[in-house]
Amino acid sequence: MRMQAAIMFEQGKPRPYASSNALVIEEVELEGPGPGEVLIEVAAAGLCHSDLSAIEGIRPRPLPVVIGHEGAGIVREIGEGITDLKPGDHVITVFVASCGVCRNCVRGRPNICTAGNAARAAGTLLSGAKRIRRLNGERINHGSGLSLFAQYAVVGRRSAVKIDPGIPLEDAAIFGCAVMTGAGAVLNTAAMQAGDTIAVVGLGGVGMNALFAAVAGGAERIIAVDANPEKLGLARQWGATDTFLATELDCAEQVRAATDGGVDTVIETAGNIRAMELAYAITARGGSVVSAGLPAQGANFSYMHAGLVSDEKSIRGSYMGSCIAERDIPRFLGLYKRGKLPVGSLKSGFLPLSEINAGFDRLAEGNVLRQVLRPNM
Repeated sequence: MRMQAAIMFEQGKPRPYASSNALVIEEVELEGPGPGEVLIEVAAAGLCHSDLSAIEGIRPRPLPVVIGHEGAGIVREIGEGITDLKPGDHVITVFVASCGVCRNCVRGRPNICTAGNAARAAGTLLSGAKRIRRLNGERINHGSGLSLFAQYAVVGRRSAVKIDPGIPLEDAAIFGCAVMTGAGAVLNTAAMQAGDTIAVVGLGGVGMNALFAAVAGGAERIIAVDANPEKLGLARQWGATDTFLATELDCAEQVRAATDGGVDTVIETAGNIRAMELAYAITARGGSVVSAGLPAQGANFSYMHAGLVSDEKSIRGSYMGSCIAERDIPRFLGLYKRGKLPVGSLKSGFLPLSEINAGFDRLAEGNVLRQVLRPNM
């Protein structure tokens, strides 16, 4: 079938992207699903900082590629061997394709599936196939096994989680990355308990979902830290008990003074080293830092190792919120239905495929939380 897609031919183009045309809208050919694959109509896809990092060239991708890894849609066709989905089902996509049989999958850690990581690096689906091609026959790489900045997508069966059709797909899309990554970092990786004190450094879409999860999980005190005063105001509305401006030179000292020496659990979601340094600095003795933000490849974070030992701190990474998508997406949707994860309030507007570059300009400026692409508007 033919469809419209946003193709990235080159990374690192200058801003504004609306002028440099970082993503090129083009008609392409999409093959039908192979065995174990599903064709979905993309109803909504979030514009995420991870996508922006790819556009900026911070995170290399095989080119040309259709990116877009956070979304939801409607099943239109199923491949051979699939018996638990049917056309018309609503699904949330999962940006880590998992094989179910590698050492990490069998240990209950499909978010770091070995085969899925290899497929992402190669720009293929988990099957090794590339289902998108230009009209001249050139094959297009898949972004994270999804390629959601397009009208349709072919994805592996384990990259789609069936959901209640009553959930608005514009909200459901945000669960595909921001909710799993942010809420999962708090509830899975950090294993926060009711009554805990927690800090969130970085209040983008992921950070706000970490904040929502801390509120839903019954944290006693929630410290929000960001460089944008407007986001701090939103954080207070949504349950933060304390807010601090990251740009103030003594921010770390302020937090430590307000928390009697630091915070027991700090979630870093900004994806840059300065944020990670601040997160570590406000961590109390015996506390832990959970980093869910992805910085540039090759970026290094340093610390005094003697202090790590003598203060008995810990540093943990959290990828996709340490989630098992089939388990956690329904759990998080349950919280959403009860008003505990108000992800709909994060939406900063809708845009058609033709305005995607302008959308990434707004994201780069840091003044929006989650813009939602509707490729079939």
